[in-house]
Amino acid sequence: MDIWGTGPMENEAGAAFADEVVQDGAFALAEAFDVALDPDTDFLAAEEGHRTLAAAEILAAVLDGETQNITNAGLRVWIQEADPADLAHLQELAQEAVARVLGPDSELPDQWADNADADEWMSGVQTLRARLE
Repeated sequence: MDIWGTGPMENEAGAAFADEVVQDGAFALAEAFDVALDPDTDFLAAEEGHRTLAAAEILAAVLDGETQNITNAGLRVWIQEADPADLAHLQELAQEAVARVLGPDSELPDQWADNADADEWMSGVQTLRARLE
């Protein structure tokens, strides 16, 4: 997994997920949260964790209008055109999915644990969680 920054969209999985949302819309967001929360998944792989955080970032941007972390032009347009009322039902799922990404049965926190930017990554995820509340 190629990571070039601490933000949810600053890795290959997050960047690719942006294109999925532009193509599939809210369905892609819901699917990312559902995968993270699947009770049959004992261990959440890093790629799914990245996709979940990207989905949460996109949902937060739709709900609060803050798009500074969105660099994909097509995704910015999709966010601007999305109706927050149509996506508000995903907010609780997003909160639960982000909590799962940070939990003990998730690969992503382990990958960041020994990284020099671990504190910055965790701070960003905590900010994202606050935006989803």
